[in-house]
Formats: sequence, C-alpha cells, structure tokens
Amino acid sequence: LLIFISLSMPQPTLQRLIDQAARAQASIVLRGFANGSLRTTVAQVQRLIGDRQVAVQIDPQAFDRYAVNRVPAFVLVRDGARPVACAGGSCAPAEGYLRTSGDVSLDYALEYMRRWAPGFGPAADTFLKRIRG
Repeated sequence: LLIFISLSMPQPTLQRLIDQAARAQASIVLRGFANGSLRTTVAQVQRLIGDRQVAVQIDPQAFDRYAVNRVPAFVLVRDGARPVACAGGSCAPAEGYLRTSGDVSLDYALEYMRRWAPGFGPAADTFLKRIRG
C-alpha cells in the first residue's frame, strides 16, 4: 500500500495520513526533495513522523509507474505485480494495482477500492484491520 503525498499539503492532512500509514504499515511516497534539498526534506519528514514507524521513499518514477498526477493518492498493489516496459521507463500493468486520489482518509480510500474492485477486497481488508486495530 503506497500513499503519495507532497510536503506542501496542509499539515493536518499530512499528520492524519502519516498516522494512518503507521498503523496500516503503508509506505509514504514523495516525488522529490523539498526546495531541492535533501536536508530540508529529511527535517520536514522527521517533524511529521515524530516517533512513529513509517516507511518513506523518494521515488519520482513511482509517480509515473502508477500514473499519479495529484496528491494525496492511494495505490494498492497486487502481490506479485511486476512492472512492464512503457514509454517512460516502467509502468505497472493496469490489472496489478488500484489507484484513487483525493483529500480523504486512508480507510475511506481503502473502503472505496474494496467496493470498486472486489478482487482487491482481501488486500484492502488487511490494511483496514491494521488501521482500526
């Protein structure tokens, strides 16, 4: 489960998503460095995360791979899905993932994915159980 964000998003939204990512054991994905600086990015991420255990990655290619063009975006990747070659490098096959976006909570996004694509229901349920404890 990947949550695509930007550090320029409102702080309450970022805090909510970081908290839910920690509980769900999801990864946070950033496109690049804040103000072009690794140091600034690390400082901002550390302030957001605090003492929570959250995986954060800077991966501009993931934005292309999953066709993410606005944040926050939520991507649920099917186990075993392998990228395929495409014009920009590598893309995820359409049947290998679900994507939704909008200023919603992670559990809302997962509920939506589960309703929209029942085949992803078991994976969505796994993350929902983690969020809800």
